[in-house]
Amino acid sequence: MLGGTIASVLGTLVVPRGIDSRVSRACERGAGAVFALITKPIRSYARRDRILAWQAPATLLLRLGVWIALLVFGYALVLLPLVPGPFPHALSEAGSSIFTLGYSPPSSPTSTVVDGVAAFTGLVVVGLQIGYLPTLYTAFNRRETEVTLLGSRAGAPTWGPEILARTRWGIYDGDTRPVLNELFDRWERWSAEVAESHTTYLSLVRLRSPQALSHWLTSIVAVMDAAALHLSLAPDREPKFAARRCLRMGFTALRQIAATMRLPVDEDPSPDDPISVSYEDFAAAVEMLRSLNYPIQVSTEDAWPDFRGWRVNYEAVAFALAYTLDAPPARWSGPRRWPSEPISPIRPPARRASDARPRATSRVG
Repeated sequence: MLGGTIASVLGTLVVPRGIDSRVSRACERGAGAVFALITKPIRSYARRDRILAWQAPATLLLRLGVWIALLVFGYALVLLPLVPGPFPHALSEAGSSIFTLGYSPPSSPTSTVVDGVAAFTGLVVVGLQIGYLPTLYTAFNRRETEVTLLGSRAGAPTWGPEILARTRWGIYDGDTRPVLNELFDRWERWSAEVAESHTTYLSLVRLRSPQALSHWLTSIVAVMDAAALHLSLAPDREPKFAARRCLRMGFTALRQIAATMRLPVDEDPSPDDPISVSYEDFAAAVEMLRSLNYPIQVSTEDAWPDFRGWRVNYEAVAFALAYTLDAPPARWSGPRRWPSEPISPIRPPARRASDARPRATSRVG
């Protein structure tokens, strides 16, 4: 018991890779079941999000409590043959040592050694947990910076065609290639960082964004959809290499995170597999981009097989994650645990033409 608990602590908080811990997994499932029960009767996504924001912090506290309880019980079993009296006496001495309270003195020289080791173990576990939190929230802040920036340029919840459309709104008569190239390069690096941090510190997966309709998962799915749309509609136009790299790193990150969460992952899906996005929805998105004079090089019919071939690489794993995490019901992001209508990106109110023109200024004197 002591060996398994200490291995769980070190594997979760120290080892820089995803270590499968029974304690962490049990706490994750237990907290998830409780929060699923609490949110079951709630149909408003905003209210459900406010409740689910507490799930990851509650899981962290639950896991620390389980670790401490297992250590106290394990050291009590070690002290049982060394302490006179029944098991509660050994349990009291182990608890006194773990929490370094000193209300139960050692009963023998041998138990003194055990009590000293127990006190050291308790200090190490609490110290590692305290040091773990700044690392966790530093990675969270890095993740949320890009998510927030994407929301400011693509709305919330994010949607792939909206990214391309708003880029075209901002540079209607100019060249969008540098902007999209920077976007795809930045999200390729973001995906690599998220893959490393979220498989090492799995608690990050359930830490939700400050804004209810923002979420790291729907954001990366939207960016990958934008990259897939660009590659299928304008296959010879840059940034084709940046879009390919972004897609590759994006679905690799999702697969690694899903595998760490023990969700089913298809490592080699067929390009001919069906996807949830219908041809009609795809055609409507293409028509929207065509109306904005997006540089489309092929017909909608010719672009459809390429888009489907790209999306099949990440759709199933993204849907499994979105269902498990109860991500915002963004368009093209799959079903949720509780039935929710997809939410379109919230757009700013339209301004009058006179408001959009720069106003002339005059100087008197």
